[in-house]
Amino acid sequence: MMRISSGAIKSRKVKFTPHQKTLRPTTGKVREAVFDILRSRISGAQFLDLYAGTGAVGLEALNQGASEVVFVEADINQSGKIKQLLEKRNAVQQARIITKKASAFIKWAELQNLAFDIIFLDPPYHTDEIVHVLTEIGQAHLLADGGVVVAEHFKKKHLPDNFGKLQKVKDYRYGDTVLSFYKRFK
Repeated sequence: MMRISSGAIKSRKVKFTPHQKTLRPTTGKVREAVFDILRSRISGAQFLDLYAGTGAVGLEALNQGASEVVFVEADINQSGKIKQLLEKRNAVQQARIITKKASAFIKWAELQNLAFDIIFLDPPYHTDEIVHVLTEIGQAHLLADGGVVVAEHFKKKHLPDNFGKLQKVKDYRYGDTVLSFYKRFK
């Protein structure tokens, strides 16, 4: 069970039953912190929820006023569950669900000339996938001018200050979770 923390559907519970043991939804406390930090940027934003999982972060982005959210999830069953949640919330018009692995999506999105104001990624904690994907994002042109990348990771995973053209702005720690914020530099 997850709860939407603000906006028009604040406090509504969204039920999900993860079939994968590796699915670890972003906690409500961390989600709330992300959107408190992004409050001035979210309205009208093009938002990418990479490693969408349950879709909680992307749903919150829509609820907070993002103009469009692209949900990227490799697991077809989870993609289907996100679609069902969007249909229940009448938010299908403002969303795209893409069933691809993160690296494949980044390559495809660059060919499509897609750009996002906010990129949120939360890959599996105990892998090096976050480093590989941030490196790819740092080399690609997916981040719009003035945009921000938010990488959620385990506190014991130290991320470098730079990934290609991405530069770390700040880390925020919430228990075992760290949110690392990156911006693109020229």
